[in-house]
Amino acid sequence: MVFKKITLIGSSTESFDKAVDDAVDRAEATLNNVQWIEVEELGVEIASVEGRQYQATVEVAFRLEE
Repeated sequence: MVFKKITLIGSSTESFDKAVDDAVDRAEATLNNVQWIEVEELGVEIASVEGRQYQATVEVAFRLEE
């Protein structure tokens, strides 16, 4: 088996958990064979948005089809 990893950044105006969920939901909706996700970094953008925007950088690993 061969796996590939990509980086996604999820965002939410509510929480870090929802930002992670945003990235996970998108990965599952657009990629086949998602195996695991690792949360790499959390951050909050405050400069260019009204209020706060929570961000979660995640590594998504999925199995490549043969």
